[in-house]
Amino acid sequence: MLAVRANRASLTSTFGPIVYMNQSHGDQVAVVDGISVHEANADALVTQEPDLALAVLVADCIPLLLWDDAHSCAAAVHVGRRGLINGVALRTMEIMRLMGAEDIHALLGPSICGRCYEVGQDIHAEVAGIYPVADSRTPSGSLSLDLPRALQDQLSGMGVLVTPSPICTVENPDFYSYRRDGVTGRQAGIIRL
Repeated sequence: MLAVRANRASLTSTFGPIVYMNQSHGDQVAVVDGISVHEANADALVTQEPDLALAVLVADCIPLLLWDDAHSCAAAVHVGRRGLINGVALRTMEIMRLMGAEDIHALLGPSICGRCYEVGQDIHAEVAGIYPVADSRTPSGSLSLDLPRALQDQLSGMGVLVTPSPICTVENPDFYSYRRDGVTGRQAGIIRL
């Protein structure tokens, strides 16, 4: 816990005030306008405050950062398998558009890739049934899911300019990976207007 506090203090010294969330693999979106003593129970944070940074913490899930050309709002979104199915990114963009966002851009941070996210047949069928582009295989031929590809396809279909990450958290030892290590820390995706 001391390391987490030290890391958060270091990030605050770089980015200024940062809002974190209590992520639950759901579809809740919280609009924030300042620092609170309680972290929002959400998988997405949206703000219009220019000097307030938003953070998403991950260790294989996709850290999705969204902003618009006019810099009217920004969002940090936690997208895992459940979040993709629940449409947390789409709900976040709906709120951003209600706040005046028109041309939304997306940055997908490092996450587990389709070669490494091995799943059982039931989970594969559930996700690939909704997002056929998520269908993937491991090097040994087992069923797997390419969540970043599915999210990129979903966002592009909504007219969002997407910048994907080529980094797989499982394959790259410089990143935390729950799938690879079991017990692990988290990396942060941070955005600020």
